[in-house]
Amino acid sequence: MIPPETHLQIGSLVFEGLDQIDLTGPFEVLSRIPNSTYRLYGKTAERVRDVRGLRLTPDAALADAPALDVLHVPGGFGQEALMEDAELLAWLRRHAATARSVFSVCTGALLCGAAGLLRGRRATTHWASFHLLPFFGAIPVNERVVVDGSWVFAAGVTAGIDGALRLAAELRGEEAAKAIQLYMAYAPEPPFDSGTPETAPPGILAQARQATAAITAQREATARRVAARLGIAVPERAGG
Repeated sequence: MIPPETHLQIGSLVFEGLDQIDLTGPFEVLSRIPNSTYRLYGKTAERVRDVRGLRLTPDAALADAPALDVLHVPGGFGQEALMEDAELLAWLRRHAATARSVFSVCTGALLCGAAGLLRGRRATTHWASFHLLPFFGAIPVNERVVVDGSWVFAAGVTAGIDGALRLAAELRGEEAAKAIQLYMAYAPEPPFDSGTPETAPPGILAQARQATAAITAQREATARRVAARLGIAVPERAGG
């Protein structure tokens, strides 16, 4: 736990086509961490749209971000367009090198991997991209939240809330995290047990895999190029 008198700079990356829950779920937690400043940073300070069209406005451009104590990297379909963006990847490397904690949600893990930050790390990501983690040198762990030293990885979308609460406890202690959870009334009782590939009905899972097949294939092709750049050996065929 970090001393409560230490002020924390918390920054979340935003980009065109992110999944807003990867951002806004953790925002509900991270913005309530005591004695902290929370800001959004984009390639520019111009407004972006999430994958479903929700408009989001960064507080500042990447170049204007201070040294961050917490770096939050969300995912979403738009992540794919940034996988070979040298400016963005350099920004991630720079802030990850000095941050107290790095928090990846969903396919934000692939962005971190493209920046060369996942070698040897235990990590997770959205189930549709989980098989791509070895392309970045990561050790895949099929859990909702994975903690590896100062890194916290949350799996798909809503797992970002769970991961953010874990991170809040690491930063300010369990009592602070529990207080945030209570304020949020976060006590989920989903009406269906269909939230993972292991529990979803086979027909529903097949439909979901078909719906994500194109972006998953695109992500694999990009992951292969990144792996070659990083010098990581990958199999001819990856399981999906």
